[in-house]
Amino acid sequence: MKLNIKDQIPGIEIFHLVDGQPKISNIIEILGKGKIILFGLPGAFTSTCSKLHLPGYVANADKIKAKGIENIFCISVNDPYVMNAWGEANNATNKIKMLSDPYLLFTKAIGAEVDRNSKGMGIRSNRYAMVIENLEVINIQVEKETKQCGLSSAEGVLEIL
Repeated sequence: MKLNIKDQIPGIEIFHLVDGQPKISNIIEILGKGKIILFGLPGAFTSTCSKLHLPGYVANADKIKAKGIENIFCISVNDPYVMNAWGEANNATNKIKMLSDPYLLFTKAIGAEVDRNSKGMGIRSNRYAMVIENLEVINIQVEKETKQCGLSSAEGVLEIL
């Protein structure tokens, strides 16, 4: 991963749904100021992402926010409709803000892209979690393999907060 502690989040355009319609926004505008969590993962509705990663953040959102985190964001290389549907399917709507990086612009800018062509998924994002304050990376946890979900899990993030 190219992004390191003390680096600023790059100003890259991503997608999210607003009133049911896809909207392009600069990720800096979406993340805003304050202390937040941004976690990235290979794909909505995939096994580890759906069994552990997103559900862990949904279950622990209140504990994370009690430690001074203002918002929690999830980003993946999927379209905004898929990210929204996945968030709804996991009851994440009021806890996690779902972001879409369908063209890998943000993923490549931070050096998180991984080749999953052998699994039929194309180029995806590695699994990671960042603590960001005023757009500066305070802590970053990157998994060695995308099937792992320990360091970047909600429980892993709670340990470092």
